[in-house]
Amino acid sequence: MTDHSHQVDFQAAAYLYKWPSLGNSRREDRAPYMIVNGTLDQCIRDFMGKPEKTRHLYEIRTQSQPPLVPDVLSPEHVIELSRLREFL
Repeated sequence: MTDHSHQVDFQAAAYLYKWPSLGNSRREDRAPYMIVNGTLDQCIRDFMGKPEKTRHLYEIRTQSQPPLVPDVLSPEHVIELSRLREFL
């Protein structure tokens, strides 16, 4: 029997945001801006296409899917979801 409570809806609406930066560091005095409006799957793919050294400047926002998906995904969380998506 499959435990459906831990499934992730990769077709859920999601948004990829980028933080303004200076010297490859987040500008905490500025708000992040949206660069992709699509699905969680699309946002993960776009995020993973970014250079590894700049990924800390991005985050994905989506509707929370407990316990695996919070409403704001950190770069580390996106990488783990990308691995899960590939596994599935």
